[in-house]
Amino acid sequence: MSAPVTISIDAMGGDHAPEMVVEGVRLAHVRLPHVRYLLFGDAQRIEPLLEKAPEIKGVCTVRHTDEAVSNDAKPSQVLRTGRRSSMWLAVDAVAKGEAAGVVSAGNTGALMAVSKFVLRMLPGIDRPAIAGLFPTEKGETVMLDLGANVDCNANNLVEFAVMGEVFARAVLGLEQPSVGLLNVGSEDMKGNDAVKAAAAALRDSPLPIRFHGFVEGNDIGAGTVDVVVTDGFTGNIALKTAEGTVKFYSSFLRQAFQSSILAKIGYIFAKHALNKVKMRTDPRRYNGAMFLGLNGIAVKSHGGTDAFGFANAIAVAVDLVAHGYNERIRKEFDRLNPQDPPTQRAAGNG
Repeated sequence: MSAPVTISIDAMGGDHAPEMVVEGVRLAHVRLPHVRYLLFGDAQRIEPLLEKAPEIKGVCTVRHTDEAVSNDAKPSQVLRTGRRSSMWLAVDAVAKGEAAGVVSAGNTGALMAVSKFVLRMLPGIDRPAIAGLFPTEKGETVMLDLGANVDCNANNLVEFAVMGEVFARAVLGLEQPSVGLLNVGSEDMKGNDAVKAAAAALRDSPLPIRFHGFVEGNDIGAGTVDVVVTDGFTGNIALKTAEGTVKFYSSFLRQAFQSSILAKIGYIFAKHALNKVKMRTDPRRYNGAMFLGLNGIAVKSHGGTDAFGFANAIAVAVDLVAHGYNERIRKEFDRLNPQDPPTQRAAGNG
């Protein structure tokens, strides 16, 4: 039996909170019965929902607050005035050791700012990165950064590679995942100076990273490597393009099968196969982007997801806690920079 784990939840974050959040906790409880939850938000709205779900009432503790972070709130504003918000209190529970990780479907920029301010960075890491999972022909691929850092230097990309490699081992269970740098071509002479320098550093790294080299955009879906590393500008565009393409083809297929009587009959015969494709590419199955590099587990759920997607985000947080992700990151960076003691790096990051 798994050891008890407590996860703090921003119950007011997301387009359909708190109803979606409470239902997501209920679904997660079926898969993760050993997990306990601290729900931060409006008790008058949350507690009636728990009354309707008695199977999780005993594993949930509600911490009341009237304040919540809106979707259009500026991160700087939240840092100044949001210390009583459900998001801030949920993150603070991790910093205080009351919870092992936090999950929120709220404002991404605000969650990143609050998490970085409250939890701080791990020693040896300059910037946090957003990591997520992509479905591929071979299974799943980790990709980072997905939007936290628009401009990155070579050192940032190397840090992302180390964090992504450990993430793949922890979440995907891969013994030695392969790592690739996203580029405009696979040849060594292509790319900007940051990408070229990062590639050279990874080839010479003392860590046992299986560095594949450069990969291109079509390699993401092909599953050429297990970890795709890029800057946040490129990564976010790739993510939104992939999501938009899935929606486009889903809409196109729906229209095509409704275009005639024969098409509708064809759909009846193809329905089982199409449902398999739908399940395989369902973005809810890959919901839950991790803020890597923070001194604590923080997972961002898509704001518009449903309960099924939110439950998967909770599962990501629990997996990272169970596999000691942050401790493994610390060890990897100690091996990467043995001449730079963690205490000195931590002081440098302050």
